[in-house]
Amino acid sequence: MNTILITLGISFAIAFILGILLGFFKKVFHVPVDPKIEAIRSVLPGANCGACGFPGCDGFAAAVAEGTAPVDGCAAGGKDTAEAVGKIMGVSASAVPQVILLACQGSKEHAQNRGIYNGVKTCLAAKTTVNGTKLCSYGCIGFGDCVTACQFDALTMAEDGLPHVDYTKCTGCGMCAQVCPQKLFSKVPADRKGAVALCSNRTTNKTSVIKNCKVGCIKCLKCEKACEFDAIHVIDGIPVVDYDKCTSCNKCVEGCPTHVLALVQSIVTPQ
Repeated sequence: MNTILITLGISFAIAFILGILLGFFKKVFHVPVDPKIEAIRSVLPGANCGACGFPGCDGFAAAVAEGTAPVDGCAAGGKDTAEAVGKIMGVSASAVPQVILLACQGSKEHAQNRGIYNGVKTCLAAKTTVNGTKLCSYGCIGFGDCVTACQFDALTMAEDGLPHVDYTKCTGCGMCAQVCPQKLFSKVPADRKGAVALCSNRTTNKTSVIKNCKVGCIKCLKCEKACEFDAIHVIDGIPVVDYDKCTSCNKCVEGCPTHVLALVQSIVTPQ
């Protein structure tokens, strides 16, 4: 019994001494934290998605306080967060909400597969080992690396084999764009109006495009000819729109024989 009491007494004494030492060292080695960092961190969404280019929300808050990151750099937080951070820093913020667009319509119905793929079921693995699973080497591989990367549940793989965006949840953080080995995603302003090409196939061989995907761009240039405002040109095999000139007249969309073009506002629901 005495042994137990002595052991307990020694344990409590050691714990007491360690507590005092920890408190002492905490005070001696305390590093002052800029109150702006804590204030900025408190208004961030806490997603720690890394889309800002810094290691989580703590890293972004510190960078903003130091002046090395813009107040509107948090894509996940959008306009409201940018304004809150700007208020803390004493500057104005005019962040425009961003969303993601997928430049591929190569669904199971439209695009042919090369065959049965037996490798690791990730887009990156399929791209690295066999250059994708479809005859169109530019198309969506369909294993959902983008869905896994999205921390806002804004992407889902549908039965057609393509990822679909829920624009009520998309923050435009760009994580899906970072992990897509085909580089099929692009960030656009949520309020953008005008035509956009939903194809990334830059192959100049029209016959192979039609054979491999029914909704691929065949470089016919009908979109260019249909536009009265010189707002669209096929560059490196892909229709590119000048949004300063585009009026959303829809003539290029109507004139595209493979339905590659669509109006952004018909796809995206502005936040």
